[in-house]
Amino acid sequence: MGSVGPNGSASGICQKEPGNVSSSGAEKPKKPEESEKRNTTLAAANGVKEVTNKSAEAKTDKISGAELKKRGKAEKAAKRAQLKREQQTPSQDAQTSGEKQRAGKGPATQSSQSSEPKIQHKRSGSTVTAQKPLQLRPSQQQAPQSTPEPKAETKKVALFSHLYGTPRRTTIAGAGKDVHPSVLALGLQMSNYVVCGSNARCVSTILAFKKVINAYTTPPGTSLPRHLTIHLSSQIDYLVSCRPLSVSMGNAIRWLKLLISRIDPDTSESEAKLDLCSAIDNFIRERITVAGQAISSSASSKIRDGDVILTFVKSSIVERTLVEAYRQGKIFRVVVVDSRPLNEGRNLARALAHLGLQVQYLLTHALSHVIQDATKVFLGAHAMMSNGRLYSRIGTALVAMMAKEADVPVIVLCESIKFTDKVALDSIAINEVAPPEELGYPAMETHEESPEKWRDSKNFQPLNLMYDLTPEECIHMVITEFGSLPPSSVPVVHRLSTNT
Repeated sequence: MGSVGPNGSASGICQKEPGNVSSSGAEKPKKPEESEKRNTTLAAANGVKEVTNKSAEAKTDKISGAELKKRGKAEKAAKRAQLKREQQTPSQDAQTSGEKQRAGKGPATQSSQSSEPKIQHKRSGSTVTAQKPLQLRPSQQQAPQSTPEPKAETKKVALFSHLYGTPRRTTIAGAGKDVHPSVLALGLQMSNYVVCGSNARCVSTILAFKKVINAYTTPPGTSLPRHLTIHLSSQIDYLVSCRPLSVSMGNAIRWLKLLISRIDPDTSESEAKLDLCSAIDNFIRERITVAGQAISSSASSKIRDGDVILTFVKSSIVERTLVEAYRQGKIFRVVVVDSRPLNEGRNLARALAHLGLQVQYLLTHALSHVIQDATKVFLGAHAMMSNGRLYSRIGTALVAMMAKEADVPVIVLCESIKFTDKVALDSIAINEVAPPEELGYPAMETHEESPEKWRDSKNFQPLNLMYDLTPEECIHMVITEFGSLPPSSVPVVHRLSTNT
């Protein structure tokens, strides 16, 4: 049997501890320092446990009190919500309709959210609003359907859409400050057909550039050959905005720029300007004035007594030829065929009638009645293409083809300044579209529908072309200052005239 020791433990039970028990099971004697150290650590551990237990009990007491208050509030809120639900017991259809109304109105949804029951979380004690069913969007059929705006109807003919550029300039507003006043006036005159005709436009342009050169001063740090061409470019841009350049104007401008580029930089400014002005005068005299005299004398020799000369609209070289033949004492009759909207043939018929010639004036719709009486057809030219085709006022091709059917010779009077190296097969790729307002009939101004309303009517696209192309098969002869030649020789004459 075991005896009880002074520490209260049975001496018969062996308690094994590492480092205190030997291999035979006998307990080793403990040192007094180790026993004291062990007792102090045990006492410290017991003290820490007691402190933590007290703090945990105090903490549980505080949480439980707050939780009780929250639970009481939640119970009261649940009771109030239950009473409201009992008082308001709508049917399911009424609920769905109310949800749709709340979906469309913002304030109603806010008031309904405040009256919704709240659920309290058991662990954390936080309250969460009860989830309500998702509201459906109104169907797309109920949404107002926006009707697409109708597109503005274009008044441009699709076949000639590439010819429509910026509208013609009719005022000097917006013109560059470098544009000379003489060029400003010339642009407006060409836009309003005050200056009309290929020769008149070419001569007026060269004379305006002559004034520009006289008033020009070379800026410091630049040379005249380089800066003058740039200064002329602004003048040319303004003229193009008023009306596209003619073939003769293009040839004259290229000649002038080439002449300026060949000026010696060592030449003084005053001397260079005098040389340019004298060269411009020689160009007008040789290429236009003297060339016209040579053509008119050669063409007048083709007229015989008793001839009936038919011409279309107005050409300055044709008018000079008829006047010279009349002054030579030849007796003949002239038929002037005119067309709208410019009616240029009126001026020609009036001038010839005042001179004393016998003149018949008519429009293109009566051409078939007089073409049989004609003996020769004299036509002017806006340009002669490299493939021998005539590019002239619209309606010229009709006159030439009807003359060919009637076996009447067609003679074209054209200066070499109007020749070009371009090739044209039709009048669609290369042409000029004039403003459609020029087509308004005067009789319509007194009608209920004014020209403005007539232009803005639906499904209406006015087209006012300026030129057409005459096939070379319809042309018998081209008279130039180099002599009479067939249409196939046009590129040869053009090469000779440009080289000289």
